[in-house]
Amino acid sequence: MQMAFASSIGIAMILAVFGCLLLGSYLDKKFDSGHVFTVVFLFIGLAAGFRNLYVLIQKNFSDEETIIKSLKSEPHRQRPAPKKN
Repeated sequence: MQMAFASSIGIAMILAVFGCLLLGSYLDKKFDSGHVFTVVFLFIGLAAGFRNLYVLIQKNFSDEETIIKSLKSEPHRQRPAPKKN
């Protein structure tokens, strides 16, 4: 399950970035505008990719509070008392 989740995050990020990058490159060639559209759509793709990442994490880890409480209650994760000299 974790491998499928990691794959979906990677695919969502890559598709957003490269899709916008290809669209920007196409528009630059069509309008002969240098690299203006490529740079603009690259930043749009990066923003969309990180938004997809955020949405996927929020959807799959919405019950995070119980995880934190359970980690704090585990005795092997508590710090040992400081040694007195």
